[in-house]
Amino acid sequence: MPVAALENLKPAHPRTFVPAAAKLGDWAQIEPLMIQLEQRAAKIASVKDLEQWVLDIGEVGAGIDQEGARRYINMTCQTDDPEVEKAYMDFVENVSPKCKPYWNKLNELFYKSEFRDKLPRERWLVFTRSVKSELELFRAENVPLQVDESRLEQQYQKTMAAMTVNFQGKELTLQQMGRFLEETDRDVRRQAWELVAQRRLQDKDKIEQIYDELLVLRGKIAKNAGLDSYREFAFKAKGRFDYTPKECFAFHDAIAELVVPIARDLQRRRQRLLKLDTLRPWDLGVDVRGRSPLKPFSDAATLVEKCHAIFNKIDPILASDYNVMRTHRLLDLDSRKGKAPGGYQCSLEEARLPFIFMNAVGLQRDVETMLHEAGHAFHSLAARDEPILSYRQAPMEFCEVASMSMELLGAPHLTEFYSAPEAARAQRTHLENIILLLPWIATIDAFQHWIYTNPGHTRDQRRTQWLALLDRFGGIEDFSSFSEARACMWHRQGHLFGSPFYYIEYGIAQLGALQMWLNARKDTHAAVVNYRHALGLGGSVPLPELFKAAKLEFDFGPKTVKPLAEAIQEELLSLENA
Repeated sequence: MPVAALENLKPAHPRTFVPAAAKLGDWAQIEPLMIQLEQRAAKIASVKDLEQWVLDIGEVGAGIDQEGARRYINMTCQTDDPEVEKAYMDFVENVSPKCKPYWNKLNELFYKSEFRDKLPRERWLVFTRSVKSELELFRAENVPLQVDESRLEQQYQKTMAAMTVNFQGKELTLQQMGRFLEETDRDVRRQAWELVAQRRLQDKDKIEQIYDELLVLRGKIAKNAGLDSYREFAFKAKGRFDYTPKECFAFHDAIAELVVPIARDLQRRRQRLLKLDTLRPWDLGVDVRGRSPLKPFSDAATLVEKCHAIFNKIDPILASDYNVMRTHRLLDLDSRKGKAPGGYQCSLEEARLPFIFMNAVGLQRDVETMLHEAGHAFHSLAARDEPILSYRQAPMEFCEVASMSMELLGAPHLTEFYSAPEAARAQRTHLENIILLLPWIATIDAFQHWIYTNPGHTRDQRRTQWLALLDRFGGIEDFSSFSEARACMWHRQGHLFGSPFYYIEYGIAQLGALQMWLNARKDTHAAVVNYRHALGLGGSVPLPELFKAAKLEFDFGPKTVKPLAEAIQEELLSLENA
């Protein structure tokens, strides 16, 4: 069923240009507004007129964006509902592509305006450079290709969401199967892991085919834009003005040199404490001391309530923001059949409210996911009073600082869910997972750099490159008899399919979040004040200035990685018995 709460949301501010009753999922009602905006450009007679014109464009954009978000949310909440899927694909195929030529024309009119250079430079710098980049990328012939791209991305989502297995007499989603990897009975863990791996492999050819088709489309899109590779296209499209592939490679090298050895040592410790001759893939989630899995909650309502208590301890303002989502019923947290995998926060731009989607099954990682997505939501709410639509969204590298920092800021308060010893255990697990995540981020990012700078590669070549990266960044676990599952591990990473080149952001942001963590250990109040201040800037200043506002260094090479890795090692040592 569609999420009913989304149907009744009111605009945060009354519409002044768009008619109050206008439905912005209907092209027949959208196009006249676009035409009016285009015609008005010729009548702009002052800086004030230009600013108001941009705000009116944003009012239309917010309404259209919210309609698309609403349909996407409904689709991911129930991928097996044909009516919901039809509504989403109608927007993807018949609304979004028709808007793009108008957005491009409006960008042109802004950029050519005689009053653009008279706008306050500092205030409009980020907006202007983004418009310039969008103009350089736009090609009308790419619009239908991007529709095809969205259609393929949705096929991937639907394929993954349909995956279920029968285990212990129940039909379970692959997300629900995750809890069995924490069971102390090794045979149960093995059976669960094998069953999930086998189920994924059933659709491997379909998934590979979807990816092959996506690569061809993306290659055409880049070529049409006059660029040598899709990597160049993606960097421009994502507004990466402040770093290049060179900095990404520096991140890869720093992780390989400084973090991978720690990650492998942690796995050797795991193997030793579990008293295993060989560490296998199903041994990576179980508690090393043979304790039962942490069970922080039994239902989503408890998760919601206890996270509220954590936010209140960090900062009552954050708790108040969290209650906004609760009041408006903007949370869909339980895992169920037909629901897309993963978790996300989605901003509803006209209401200026966040929505949180996840697949909670009662694990500690669900608590971390909730804290993470709430960080995104706090970011959305902190910037909701920004009048310029595009400035209400920060660069993704800093959006993830907001979310990952919240995981770490919330960690000292996990006693809301656990006893003190269990909370310490959860904190240690979280820090270990950060050490293990950074190499995975490097793996996925390096994989994408290779993928898109080697057009026309074969599936075998892709497989060889993937395995080489696992050898460089991966762990010590033994995949004997499961080489095919190892070779296809990347299939589960949805970003590769739906958000190409969106993954290094997690690495950059994790380094920022760890700096926030260190700052909070010295002075929690000051760190949280800086956190909220930086979030409130939205995307109105360049990325390095957002880091600076939060009192963080914008650097992701060895200079930054080394002290953070050492700090985590020190903290893990203090939690050795947890």
